[in-house]
Amino acid sequence: MRRHAHGLMSWKGRPKAGPFCLAALLLAAVAPSSAQEAYVTAQLANEVAVVDLGAGKVIAHIAVDGAPAGIALSPDRKTAYVTRPEGQSVAVIDLDQRRVTASVAVHGGPLGIAVNPKTGAVYVADWYASRVVVLEPSADGLTQTGEIAVGKSPSGLAVTPDGGTLLVANREADTVSVVDLATAKEAHVVAVGQHPFGLTLSADGSRAYTANVTSNDVSVIDVPGHREVGRIATGDRPYVVALAGGRGFVTDQYSNSVTAFTLADLKPAGSLDVEDHPEGIAASRDGKTLYVANWGDNTLSVIDAATLKVTGKIAVPDGPRAFGDFLR
Repeated sequence: MRRHAHGLMSWKGRPKAGPFCLAALLLAAVAPSSAQEAYVTAQLANEVAVVDLGAGKVIAHIAVDGAPAGIALSPDRKTAYVTRPEGQSVAVIDLDQRRVTASVAVHGGPLGIAVNPKTGAVYVADWYASRVVVLEPSADGLTQTGEIAVGKSPSGLAVTPDGGTLLVANREADTVSVVDLATAKEAHVVAVGQHPFGLTLSADGSRAYTANVTSNDVSVIDVPGHREVGRIATGDRPYVVALAGGRGFVTDQYSNSVTAFTLADLKPAGSLDVEDHPEGIAASRDGKTLYVANWGDNTLSVIDAATLKVTGKIAVPDGPRAFGDFLR
């Protein structure tokens, strides 16, 4: 049995109440949304599955070995960058051709990944080395141009819309690094809850939200002020936060649930049960639909964000994580 403890690998076959197939079968009717495709990193299947969200089924399989985990899309949404922790590298995928076009070595434990919306630079969290590796698009796909020292076990990453600031959730340091990308140096450190993993930015970049694994809460960060301004209780072992319709939504791995909270006053706004061991979560562009990758039973849950109801379930390959920006 392999696991990640919110790191590189996950438990498989965990009972629903306990701690942590390539069939493209539509299990239930799925309502269409403005997001057309999902790119799901299936870690145990060693592939990225392409899901047609309107049809509610997997339509292509892109082989990516090395236990693919994190994913980010280029600013033009034509290229995906996928971390391969066991392959110690990042795969570059042409999304129109649906094939890997390049691979770049990132020694250590590449996990979280993000793309600068202005420059297209790619940032990769090295779980083992307290650093973020900087990669620049090149004729060969990607070229490493530097690295940035951050806290211990960096995981979730996000870049502000102006392309000037990188935020890094440092799981073992219980902090978030605020990196000035002009100097490529850590400018501020913000204390958050215990073991922050997923990190999500508001659309305007003014607030960041970390899912804190062992304190079972979400920290809310005032990005310009470099300080934590609130905490919201979640279910057991939160993983990632998605934002839609004035609310935040958190996947709770051990509770098999999604917890909602209001962004205006940071109050609880309900919860719903999903499938076994939910991990990655993202909202459609119109904010009406949420998609949750369930590691334990190899599905995507489809959720109406307004009603907090599961409206469908899509089968995906083995070990879906979808850690990052996976909707196109």
